[in-house]
Amino acid sequence: MTQQELQEVLDYEPLTGLFRWKVQRGSRGKIGSIAGSPHKNGYVVIRVFDKKYLAHRLAFMWMVGCFPNEGTDHLNHIKNDNRWNNLRECSNEENMKNRPLSPKNKTGQHGVRFKKNLWEAQITLKGKTIYLGGFLEFHEAVNARKNAEVLYGFHENHGT
Repeated sequence: MTQQELQEVLDYEPLTGLFRWKVQRGSRGKIGSIAGSPHKNGYVVIRVFDKKYLAHRLAFMWMVGCFPNEGTDHLNHIKNDNRWNNLRECSNEENMKNRPLSPKNKTGQHGVRFKKNLWEAQITLKGKTIYLGGFLEFHEAVNARKNAEVLYGFHENHGT
Protein backbone atom coordinates (compact mmCIF):
# COMPACT_ATOMS: atom_id res chain seq x y z
CA MET A 1 0.00 0.00 0.00
CA THR A 2 1.26 3.46 -0.86
CA GLN A 3 0.75 6.70 1.04
CA GLN A 4 -1.51 7.95 -1.75
CA GLU A 5 -3.69 4.81 -1.61
CA LEU A 6 -4.01 5.14 2.16
CA GLN A 7 -4.86 8.84 1.96
CA GLU A 8 -7.58 8.10 -0.59
CA VAL A 9 -9.50 5.94 1.89
CA LEU A 10 -8.54 7.35 5.32
CA ASP A 11 -8.00 10.74 6.93
CA TYR A 12 -5.58 10.92 9.86
CA GLU A 13 -5.88 13.57 12.54
CA PRO A 14 -2.34 14.01 13.98
CA LEU A 15 -3.57 16.00 17.00
CA THR A 16 -6.05 13.32 18.11
CA GLY A 17 -4.48 10.21 16.59
CA LEU A 18 -7.79 9.18 15.05
CA PHE A 19 -8.37 7.82 11.57
CA ARG A 20 -11.66 8.52 9.78
CA TRP A 21 -13.05 6.86 6.69
CA LYS A 22 -13.13 8.92 3.50
CA VAL A 23 -15.07 6.20 1.67
CA GLN A 24 -18.10 4.09 2.51
CA ARG A 25 -17.03 0.78 4.10
CA GLY A 26 -20.16 -1.32 4.46
CA SER A 27 -22.64 -0.64 7.24
CA ARG A 28 -20.07 0.16 9.94
CA GLY A 29 -17.56 2.19 7.96
CA LYS A 30 -19.56 5.25 7.01
CA ILE A 31 -17.79 8.29 5.57
CA GLY A 32 -16.46 10.36 8.47
CA SER A 33 -16.75 7.56 11.02
CA ILE A 34 -13.77 6.60 13.16
CA ALA A 35 -11.82 3.73 11.65
CA GLY A 36 -10.41 0.83 13.60
CA SER A 37 -11.13 -1.16 16.69
CA PRO A 38 -9.13 -2.14 19.75
CA HIS A 39 -7.27 -5.43 19.57
CA LYS A 40 -7.05 -7.59 22.70
CA ASN A 41 -3.43 -6.42 23.12
CA GLY A 42 -4.59 -2.79 23.44
CA TYR A 43 -3.47 -1.49 20.04
CA VAL A 44 -5.91 -0.11 17.46
CA VAL A 45 -6.26 -2.24 14.32
CA ILE A 46 -7.67 -0.99 11.02
CA ARG A 47 -8.56 -3.18 8.06
CA VAL A 48 -7.54 -1.50 4.80
CA PHE A 49 -7.73 -3.24 1.42
CA ASP A 50 -8.57 -6.56 3.15
CA LYS A 51 -5.48 -6.48 5.35
CA LYS A 52 -5.22 -5.60 9.06
CA TYR A 53 -2.78 -2.85 10.06
CA LEU A 54 -1.83 -1.39 13.41
CA ALA A 55 -3.00 2.23 13.49
CA HIS A 56 0.34 3.54 14.77
CA ARG A 57 2.07 2.05 11.74
CA LEU A 58 -0.57 3.56 9.43
CA ALA A 59 0.14 6.94 11.05
CA PHE A 60 3.73 6.69 9.78
CA MET A 61 2.60 5.72 6.31
CA TRP A 62 0.09 8.58 6.26
CA MET A 63 2.57 11.20 7.59
CA VAL A 64 5.93 10.24 6.06
CA GLY A 65 5.07 7.91 3.20
CA CYS A 66 6.43 4.62 4.53
CA PHE A 67 6.01 2.16 7.35
CA PRO A 68 8.62 2.20 10.14
CA ASN A 69 11.58 -0.07 9.41
CA GLU A 70 11.35 -1.90 12.74
CA GLY A 71 9.08 -0.63 15.46
CA THR A 72 7.07 2.26 16.79
CA ASP A 73 7.14 3.53 20.35
CA HIS A 74 4.19 5.11 22.13
CA LEU A 75 6.08 7.62 24.28
CA ASN A 76 3.40 7.76 26.99
CA HIS A 77 3.01 3.93 27.00
CA ILE A 78 -0.69 4.18 26.07
CA LYS A 79 -1.13 1.69 23.24
CA ASN A 80 -4.19 3.32 21.67
CA ASP A 81 -2.84 6.90 21.81
CA ASN A 82 -1.80 7.37 18.19
CA ARG A 83 -1.29 11.13 18.24
CA TRP A 84 1.64 11.97 15.98
CA ASN A 85 3.62 13.68 18.77
CA ASN A 86 3.29 10.50 20.87
CA LEU A 87 4.87 8.22 18.27
CA ARG A 88 8.49 7.66 17.36
CA GLU A 89 10.18 5.20 15.07
CA CYS A 90 12.64 2.99 16.92
CA SER A 91 14.26 -0.39 16.94
CA ASN A 92 12.62 -3.16 18.95
CA GLU A 93 15.48 -2.93 21.46
CA GLU A 94 14.99 0.84 21.87
CA ASN A 95 11.28 0.24 22.38
CA MET A 96 12.00 -2.25 25.16
CA LYS A 97 14.22 0.31 26.90
CA ASN A 98 11.20 2.59 27.21
CA ARG A 99 8.82 0.08 28.71
CA PRO A 100 7.18 0.81 32.07
CA LEU A 101 8.04 -1.20 35.15
CA SER A 102 6.23 -4.48 35.53
CA PRO A 103 3.50 -4.48 38.20
CA LYS A 104 5.45 -7.38 39.74
CA ASN A 105 8.53 -5.18 40.20
CA LYS A 106 8.66 -4.31 43.90
CA THR A 107 11.95 -2.35 43.80
CA GLY A 108 10.88 0.50 41.52
CA GLN A 109 14.02 -0.03 39.43
CA HIS A 110 14.52 -1.86 36.16
CA GLY A 111 16.98 -4.74 36.45
CA VAL A 112 17.21 -4.80 40.27
CA ARG A 113 15.78 -7.52 42.48
CA PHE A 114 16.28 -8.98 45.94
CA LYS A 115 17.35 -12.63 45.95
CA LYS A 116 19.09 -14.79 48.56
CA ASN A 117 19.83 -11.87 50.91
CA LEU A 118 21.45 -9.81 48.14
CA TRP A 119 20.33 -7.04 45.83
CA GLU A 120 21.06 -8.29 42.31
CA ALA A 121 21.51 -6.07 39.27
CA GLN A 122 21.26 -7.13 35.64
CA ILE A 123 20.72 -5.67 32.20
CA THR A 124 19.49 -7.26 28.96
CA LEU A 125 21.08 -6.47 25.60
CA LYS A 126 19.92 -7.99 22.34
CA GLY A 127 18.07 -10.69 24.25
CA LYS A 128 21.07 -11.61 26.44
CA THR A 129 20.99 -10.97 30.18
CA ILE A 130 24.21 -9.64 31.69
CA TYR A 131 24.56 -10.20 35.43
CA LEU A 132 26.05 -7.10 37.07
CA GLY A 133 26.54 -8.54 40.54
CA GLY A 134 25.04 -9.07 43.95
CA PHE A 135 25.16 -6.27 46.53
CA LEU A 136 24.46 -5.90 50.22
CA GLU A 137 22.88 -2.47 49.75
CA PHE A 138 20.01 -1.57 47.43
CA HIS A 139 21.66 1.68 46.29
CA GLU A 140 24.77 -0.26 45.20
CA ALA A 141 22.68 -2.46 42.90
CA VAL A 142 20.85 0.60 41.53
CA ASN A 143 24.19 2.33 40.87
CA ALA A 144 25.54 -0.76 39.10
CA ARG A 145 22.45 -0.86 36.91
CA LYS A 146 22.61 2.88 36.12
CA ASN A 147 26.33 2.61 35.29
CA ALA A 148 25.55 -0.26 32.91
CA GLU A 149 22.80 1.82 31.28
CA VAL A 150 25.33 4.59 30.60
CA LEU A 151 27.94 2.10 29.39
CA TYR A 152 25.49 0.42 26.99
CA GLY A 153 23.73 3.61 25.85
CA PHE A 154 20.32 3.17 27.51
CA HIS A 155 18.04 6.15 28.04
CA GLU A 156 18.06 7.38 31.60
CA ASN A 157 15.57 5.56 33.86
CA HIS A 158 14.58 3.10 31.15
CA GLY A 159 15.85 -0.30 30.25
CA THR A 160 15.26 -3.98 30.16
